Amino acid sequence: MRRNRLGSSTVEVTELSFGAAAIGNLFRAVDPAQVAAAVDAAWVEGIRYFDTAPHYGLGLSERRLGEALRGRPRDSYVLSTKVGRVLDPLPAGTAFENMSDGLSEGFAVPATHRRRWDFSADGVRRSIEDSLERLGLDRVDIAYLHDPDDHAEAAFHEAYPALEKLRAQGVIGAIGAGMNQTAMLTRFLRDTDVDVVLCAGRYTLLDQSALIELLPEAAARGRSVVVGGVFNSGLLADPRPGATYDYTAAPLALLDRALRIKAVTEGHGIPLRAAALHYPLAHPAVAGVLVGTRSPDEVRDAAALLRREIPDGLWDDLRAEGLLTEDGH
Repeated sequence: MRRNRLGSSTVEVTELSFGAAAIGNLFRAVDPAQVAAAVDAAWVEGIRYFDTAPHYGLGLSERRLGEALRGRPRDSYVLSTKVGRVLDPLPAGTAFENMSDGLSEGFAVPATHRRRWDFSADGVRRSIEDSLERLGLDRVDIAYLHDPDDHAEAAFHEAYPALEKLRAQGVIGAIGAGMNQTAMLTRFLRDTDVDVVLCAGRYTLLDQSALIELLPEAAARGRSVVVGGVFNSGLLADPRPGATYDYTAAPLALLDRALRIKAVTEGHGIPLRAAALHYPLAHPAVAGVLVGTRSPDEVRDAAALLRREIPDGLWDDLRAEGLLTEDGH
């Protein structure tokens, strides 16, 4: 599988990466044996970039991923985790206010810890130390500032400089920020020396807003973008009534647009999911796409979609129908 270097760092990622939120029991429990089989399938398919975070299952994703990768040559894969939420242990039997239907902020895990926003320098250092312990590693290849939307001041003036120091010490190979918006990610590209930004949901067949500023800025500065949320949380995987877009029920206008896109892709004999996966990779600033997977079948399916050849005429037809734009609007 093709690899691309992140900015001016020495870190290279595969075009397809393994998003490990789901193996942290996102929405429902995942059997440990299935987790190991999913990582094994990713390895067989040539995937060598794995992304996790403390937030995913209160550290469960990190523990499971570290265990699944243990025994594989450390220099043969790239692993990213995130900072901004630290996990504070709770006394046994403590009620947890964010639990509903057995879920802790969307994850089916016991309420053993409380997530606490912390973009201070000390918080960043603690977060990385805790992540390394859960992963069983002595370094991470990429550390992202995780969803700093409401914490800009601390993220830019405390958390980012702390990551720079850790990068200089070799504890981190590359640094970046991951968000569901483009404005602050663009600011990170302009005002800091991040190597990469992780942009979720804003460069897809349904939303090309990253084309307005983010992607041109990254290309001009020689930085990299990893694109997540290429299926917009489900609508581009299976557009039907009840499908979700950005984790809520899709508006009818967007559902209609997704169905029109699907009609064009299938007219070329290409599944909508394959087109959605390929679309971001055509931009020169995009180093890879991140797809969340929880089973070996899902991993193999994503890899098969990536291997599909997409005819240029498909993109031409989408533009002719007004379904793709060149300027992000």
